[in-house]
Formats: sequence, C-alpha cells, structure tokens
Amino acid sequence: MTLPTDRPLTDHEKAMLWQTPSTIPAGIWILPAAWMKYRKTLHDLTQRQLTLFATRDDEPDYDNMSSGTYVEGEHVDAWGCVWSNLHTGREAIVTGHPVPNRDDVRTLKAPAGDAGLPHGFMYLRLGDLRGFEELMIDFAEEPPELQQLIDIVLAYNLRQLDLELAARPGQTQKMFGDDLGTQNALPISPAKWRKYLKPCYQALYDRCHAAGPTVYMHTDGCIYEIIPDLIECGVNVINPQVRANGLDNLARVAKGKVCIDIDLDRQLFPFATPQQIDDHVREVVEVLGDPAGGLWLHAEVDDGTPLENIEAICCAIETHREAFSR
Repeated sequence: MTLPTDRPLTDHEKAMLWQTPSTIPAGIWILPAAWMKYRKTLHDLTQRQLTLFATRDDEPDYDNMSSGTYVEGEHVDAWGCVWSNLHTGREAIVTGHPVPNRDDVRTLKAPAGDAGLPHGFMYLRLGDLRGFEELMIDFAEEPPELQQLIDIVLAYNLRQLDLELAARPGQTQKMFGDDLGTQNALPISPAKWRKYLKPCYQALYDRCHAAGPTVYMHTDGCIYEIIPDLIECGVNVINPQVRANGLDNLARVAKGKVCIDIDLDRQLFPFATPQQIDDHVREVVEVLGDPAGGLWLHAEVDDGTPLENIEAICCAIETHREAFSR
C-alpha cells in the first residue's frame, strides 16, 4: 500500500487506515433517472448539501446524463454480450449470452480490444457469457470448460489491469465492482467460491498492491461469508449492502478488519419516512462506527426514492457522521 507523502491524508484515507478522521467520510450517488425526474429541484437540494456534493452553479443537462448501457435500447459490449435497457437512467441487464452452450467455451476468444475493467468484470462476466442457469450448472458439475472460461476472463482482466496501472502510475486507489451475492446468500457455496473465484481476485489485487494502489471493492448481495477471504485477497475498502448482509454479520466479520464503505439500505429509501431513514443511519453508525475510523457512509438513490427522502438521507448522514465524530 502506497499513499502520498507530499500532502496530508484525506479523511477517507485516515478512516481506511484507522487514523482518526475528523468525520465519517460519506457520499451519495444519484442515478441519472432521478436527475431526469426531479431536475432543478434536485439540483437545488444538492447545492444545499455541499459537504456531500461538489459545488456546481450551472444546472446539468438532465436529459443527456445517461450514456452506454444506461440508455434505453440494446447494446453489445466488447465480449459480444447483449444488454437490454427499458428505462434510460438505470442500468441494463444482459439478455444475450455469447456462449450459451458449454462446447462454445472451447472456442471462446477474449476481445482483441481493451475494454477495461467495468462493473461485473469477473464473476458477473462469467454469467454474462454463459447465462446464469448454465453457469450454475457448470459450478455444480465442474466440467473442465468452467476452469477454461475462468482462465480466459482472468487473463483478459489481468491485461486490462496492467494497462491501467501503467497509464496511471500515481493513482492511490483502484476501484473494482463485481456483485458476488444474491439477496439472501452466495449463488454458489463458499467452498466453490474459494476454489474457483478467490484465486482470481487474489491475482488481480496482488498485482494492484505490487504497483502501489489500495483496493476498493464494491460488491452487492449477501457476501458476508466470504468477506474474510476478500480481506485475504487484499481488499482495503469493501462496499457491502446493509440489508442483504445484516448489520450484525457485518460487524462480526468486517468491523475492525477492513474499512467498510457501507451501502445504506436503498431498498428502504423509497418507502421509509424521514424518521425511519434517520433511525437507519444512526443505527449503522452506532453498530459499525469507531472514532479511530474504519467506516465510510454511502447512499445510492434513483427515481423511485421520493425527493423528501433524498433530502432526509442527506440530513441523516450529515447529522450522524458529525455527532459520532464529536
């Protein structure tokens, strides 16, 4: 792990290293669909919350904030996966899988071009290529084609990582995103995850640490059973969901062991009262917080979240991150 020595550490870095940040670092990600729905009213809200949002005097172009797979229609990525989107401003899903038959894996070639490491670069990529049901059968039956598929995807990812590390030699943190869990469990057993997938993340994150950047990993779903493994792989900051994992589980396996950028309960946000949102954020800070650090707060909202609840999220984060620091 290499951090700059020519400047003071940020609160994010202090929290990651348990070096007593001045406040709990926090951020809010607003999906383009919410900007398209609430427009200037949302812009004005963000300007009232300048510690959570960057200052921006000019209004954004609300109808043109989406790009790539966030735009309605079909999109084909570098691997030949077909993404379908019915709602501009939200992410698409993969509906067309290039290797639906197991035999096709034997002739699969990685893209000749360089598409980087997008969200879903490893485990989700396997499912995008094969289809979820077919991939689950592969993990159940463990044919040689499963390891062959993994090897092809990993080799491509290692090349993409090498290119990025070479292009950005001064970066201090590399962000990865791959949703490893379902709502209530891992899609495969922890034993099979450790056998087939853990070596992939280990190889990628080892390479990161050798070059200097720390590792941030976003991963949706119920993944608490393998958080210790991800720590062993070199994850410095993990971004898990509250509801899918449970606060008690996260406190047990992650608190004090890895910096947690907690994904506050976005399944709660559309339906909660402002008081329930405040109670939720307070509980998260009380259970996972430590004055020495180890906690960031993260919220994501879309067009299903009422505007008053978006403001309530901002207020609750500001209230409890500051109160905890005092």
